[in-house]
Amino acid sequence: MRLCDKNIQQLLTFTIRMTFRLSNSKLPDVKTTIFTEMSLLAQQENAVNLSQGFPDYQADENLIKYLGNFAKQGYNQYAPLFGIKELREEISRKFNLQYQVDYHPDSEINITAGATQGIFTIISAFVEKGDEVIIFEPAYDCYEPAIILNGGIVKNVKMFYPDYEINWTEVKNLTSEKTKMIIINNPNNPSGKILKQKDINELISIVKDTNIIILSDEVYESITFDEKPHLTLAQYPQLKERTFIAGSFGKLLHITGWKIGYVCAPSDMMKEFRKVHQFNVFCVNTPAQFAIAKYLQNVDNFKTISSFFQRKRDYLKNALQETSFQLLDCEGTYFLSANFGAISDAKDKDFCYWLTKEHKVATIPFSAFYQDKTDEKVIRFCFAKKQETLDKAIEKLLKIKV
Repeated sequence: MRLCDKNIQQLLTFTIRMTFRLSNSKLPDVKTTIFTEMSLLAQQENAVNLSQGFPDYQADENLIKYLGNFAKQGYNQYAPLFGIKELREEISRKFNLQYQVDYHPDSEINITAGATQGIFTIISAFVEKGDEVIIFEPAYDCYEPAIILNGGIVKNVKMFYPDYEINWTEVKNLTSEKTKMIIINNPNNPSGKILKQKDINELISIVKDTNIIILSDEVYESITFDEKPHLTLAQYPQLKERTFIAGSFGKLLHITGWKIGYVCAPSDMMKEFRKVHQFNVFCVNTPAQFAIAKYLQNVDNFKTISSFFQRKRDYLKNALQETSFQLLDCEGTYFLSANFGAISDAKDKDFCYWLTKEHKVATIPFSAFYQDKTDEKVIRFCFAKKQETLDKAIEKLLKIKV
């Protein structure tokens, strides 16, 4: 065989191997997340980043000090599978204080490497091939891939602009003997909507006399506005007995990079969760757990978070009312969303690119939160930012002409 023929043969062999690998991807349609994509674009364009949901300010210095102190004291080895007892006890106390709900710290609470890991582990522990899982769109992007990886079938219920209300009749019609799980996100990212009592009543009615498990993603539970209460599903006995609550200290304490979260559930469900958790991450950052446990001992450290973020929401909201953006009602989370239809006819992702490149403000398109990329010309701004960051963004956004 000539050298060139040999090279061609090697190239063909390599191509066949790569084609085989790609054609057997378990997530063939999944690409880099829109959050990573827009943050990278913001860096390239030197734009103000209101896209990815993380604070650009420092956490409380006391919390940072506690982290260093516990590390220096030698708390640097593996933590228990369940998480350290001190932190589980503080979470139990927090639920009792805020919602008058009891979770046993030993058998019903588990510390996780962020809420996303907790959510993935819950889905992995219960969803089997052919099981159907109902999610509500716009939906946070970690739900669907986890369901698919475990052989589940996603059943989407769309919520639409401008109200993003749940169509409970559609939910009821989708529910069958194949329904293994319903995933709730309350407050909802990206719409900023919160569940009302009528929503809770509808959910109770639908799951009654079924074996449906509920996964309630409540990472923004401490960030609701205008004195509207957060209705945790744990408050309702008919739901608590079948529900996993997923929470996040990243959102509560402005430490998203620490990746510390937790899940709460009845003991029989938690037992199954821990079977998977031990082979997923096993345990979570030890000194960070001790630092957070100590910090939570002072309830004032988390009681004022809603008012803190409401000031930021109102500041951005009042400024954007001077623009042609049509603002959504933000009831919770640290995201303010808006329709840009009066400004441009572009697709929402194209508009986000244009906004980043031409006006140096990065945002997130809502179409990224829909499986079929539903585009209603709505984008999401993160206001968990320093005052100077918001001022820079506002100055640029006010210059947009229709």
